[in-house]
Amino acid sequence: MPEPRDSRIFPGHYAPVLVVEDGQYVVRPMRYQCRLAGKPANYDVKFPGTYNARRDNLEGFWKPLFGHTHGVMLVDVFYENVSKAKWEGTLLEAHDKDENVVLEFRPSNGQLMWVACLWSRWSAPGESDLLSFAAITDEPPPEIAAAGHDRCIVPIKPENVEAWLKPDASNRGALHAILDDKDRPYFEHRLAA
Repeated sequence: MPEPRDSRIFPGHYAPVLVVEDGQYVVRPMRYQCRLAGKPANYDVKFPGTYNARRDNLEGFWKPLFGHTHGVMLVDVFYENVSKAKWEGTLLEAHDKDENVVLEFRPSNGQLMWVACLWSRWSAPGESDLLSFAAITDEPPPEIAAAGHDRCIVPIKPENVEAWLKPDASNRGALHAILDDKDRPYFEHRLAA
């Protein structure tokens, strides 16, 4: 019997990602922790946070992918680890230890979110190819910050999906504009089951 946890993805696990290959829309299972092509396999250990691509680092660490290999992941909810003290709005000193709680964030309008992603095809001699991705994150909207989290995935508007999936690397400004013009639902939250 499926459990509620089965519909969630975790870093290192696989999820379906919509990409464009040879002009065709294709859904590929990809690992949710991006290993950039050409990097050693131990990057997964050295850089365990590569499941999220910070928006303020798209022109830095993520430059080999930004403007080249874009994807989207469809989600209706996402989860974040948050300090219990921050979530409760209490002082850390009031707690025996800095515990985490997992919060579920869901658009109040119930809509699906088209989450902007970057992806890579990693290969090495004697190894199987690895398709992997990272979700782009940005500063949180006020309601997520108030719940105690400092990042938020970037849902793009459905009308921008085609341009996002077929990026023009020579017009990075247009790609940043898509991320600026992100979909902006109000996120309700609750403790995750």
